[in-house]
Amino acid sequence: MSPQHALHPAFADLYDRSHALPVVARLALAVAVKVETWDRTRRTRQALKQLEPWQLHDVGLTPDMVNAELRRRGH
Repeated sequence: MSPQHALHPAFADLYDRSHALPVVARLALAVAVKVETWDRTRRTRQALKQLEPWQLHDVGLTPDMVNAELRRRGH
């Protein structure tokens, strides 16, 4: 397990010490991290859909870039 992108703080410390956990606990932690990542991605995409073109420009995105992200699956 090594998702080094931003983990929820509740998972970060536990994830760093996951090598000391029993196998079932490591599996449960991996599932929790994946679900949290999916949820964060879903919320981010929902927020992106709400932004106006001028707001996208302010953060360095284009409507085409947002549309490409919204079409992605499983990430």
